[in-house]
Amino acid sequence: MAQKIRFTKMHGCGNDYIYVNTMEQKVPNPQEAAVRWSDRYKGIGSDGLVLIGKSPVPEADYTMHIYNADGSEAMMCGNASRCIGKYLYERGLTTKTEIRLLTLSGVKTLKLHIINNKVESVTVDMGEPVLEDESQFMGYRVLDKGTFVSMGNPHYVIFTDDVDQVGETGRMLEKHPAFPQRCNIEFAKIVSGKTANHTSVDRASIRTRVWERGSGITQACGTGACATAVAAALKGKAGRKSDIVMDGGTLSIEWRESDNHVYMTGPAEFVFDGEIEI
Repeated sequence: MAQKIRFTKMHGCGNDYIYVNTMEQKVPNPQEAAVRWSDRYKGIGSDGLVLIGKSPVPEADYTMHIYNADGSEAMMCGNASRCIGKYLYERGLTTKTEIRLLTLSGVKTLKLHIINNKVESVTVDMGEPVLEDESQFMGYRVLDKGTFVSMGNPHYVIFTDDVDQVGETGRMLEKHPAFPQRCNIEFAKIVSGKTANHTSVDRASIRTRVWERGSGITQACGTGACATAVAAALKGKAGRKSDIVMDGGTLSIEWRESDNHVYMTGPAEFVFDGEIEI
């Protein structure tokens, strides 16, 4: 008899994943399930599969394992982490409004913003950006038009007036030899960032489109939004606060001087619950 898996589909700014609570049921082969279930014509349809679990270490409350639509495992996903915060709180699995989430890129702290017992938005402490990592980027002398930023996973941010090149150029750059682990590629355009006298506005607005490794063009990418904001600040195009406007919605990013951490704030939404056979 075929086993049925209960799942919940959620999205953060259109970046949609299938969520399974592994504290109640197990997914035997998540890589294969991610490929099959993510198919938008023959499956559920998503950018990937996210497994929620109980943390094995006292430093965290829960775990997140995320598999892209091609079955590869990702280190971190900002949009998925916000969705997990909403899932845990609104499904009654926790009463905490600060949740420590263990990911492959470390423990991330989620701060839930509650209105009328609903999670309206979530702020995630994404940690410090890494600007040099030869295990993720070897192209310092090869690629010179973009900025490398790792938010636990590698990103390459290109500022351009043509953000719609995301498909053609993003596909090519994801697997460029400069990126040993492949790479997420962002194409960004400053909408407002500097005033006429070249001082930073209080909060920049940056239009960004994303090519995610393992998934292709997505509606949004949380770590990509963080990387874009950091790159804009590094290149003097914006200050330390930015609104990143992506295809599926807007994320607010702050790169704080006090601790050098990047903080991401944005929504999370339920789509539907269901069951699927494995």
